[in-house]
Amino acid sequence: MKKLSLVVSAVAAAAALMAPVSSVQAQQKFMTIGTGGVTGVYYAAGGAICRLVNKDRAKHGYRCSVESTGGSVVNINTIKAGELDFGVSQSDVQYNAYNGAQQFEKDGKHTDLRAVFSIHPEPFTVLARKEANVAKFEDLKGKRMNVGNPGSGSRAAMDELLAAMSWKTSDFGLAAELKADEHGAALCDNKIDAFFYGVGHPSANIQDPITTCGAKLVPLTGPAVDKLVKAHSYYAKANIPGGLYAGHPNPTTSYGVLASFVTSAKVPEDTVYTLTKAVFENFDEFKKLHPAFSALDPKNMIKDGLSAPLHPGAVKYYKEKGWM
Repeated sequence: MKKLSLVVSAVAAAAALMAPVSSVQAQQKFMTIGTGGVTGVYYAAGGAICRLVNKDRAKHGYRCSVESTGGSVVNINTIKAGELDFGVSQSDVQYNAYNGAQQFEKDGKHTDLRAVFSIHPEPFTVLARKEANVAKFEDLKGKRMNVGNPGSGSRAAMDELLAAMSWKTSDFGLAAELKADEHGAALCDNKIDAFFYGVGHPSANIQDPITTCGAKLVPLTGPAVDKLVKAHSYYAKANIPGGLYAGHPNPTTSYGVLASFVTSAKVPEDTVYTLTKAVFENFDEFKKLHPAFSALDPKNMIKDGLSAPLHPGAVKYYKEKGWM
């Protein structure tokens, strides 16, 4: 009898293994989003988008995941390699990739790059140790500056600013290449005097050094900035609003780009449509997921800061909504 029950159990187990999986399991599909450092707004944006996609995954069968990466350039290159479906990128990096300019000149035009929508404005932000006595960017000559990690959009913009000023990284006493998650602690530990970072505000990456060691925002103005804004459509003058950070009651003048959400022409239309719909069908919820999203307007998001063609999956949704 015992032997018979073992046989029955074995047959039942085999049948379970051979049984078809549920329709949800069978249809499970995946999408991945490349972002930036975990303390930056890119990571928050990717997480917010995945949350909205995953909320309805029982209906559409997609599971969305976020990866922390080195930033804009890394995201675009990884999308090109087919290892990410989506990524967040500065609008200037998107432009350079699609046109094969600057950091993408060697590899040529990324003609498969596609835009989905733009997100929040990103003023370039310079934060300095209060003991460094930095009132303007020019005061950083000879000081220890974090210019950003290679492959990040911030580093690409920093290189462009230095070129417009006829400066080189050797004009700093130290040109550190720390990632965004590292530069705040380095500032407060007196390992660097300042850092340059393109980010939406408010940002924990800026808040933490201000709170921890009294770091100060430094305005970005002058002829070089005026020249860059005039020459490049993806740049615009921008202010970091006053009152966001302790000790900064007034706006800090700067310039910057837009964060944009990009993909590849090789990513299926249904994948892009599903993600786009998840964001805009839950748009009020999306705007509440981070303060940097609070003023977003869909009609601007589908045109501003987009240098690559829109993906057909996004266009399909925008036409359904009557926005195009």
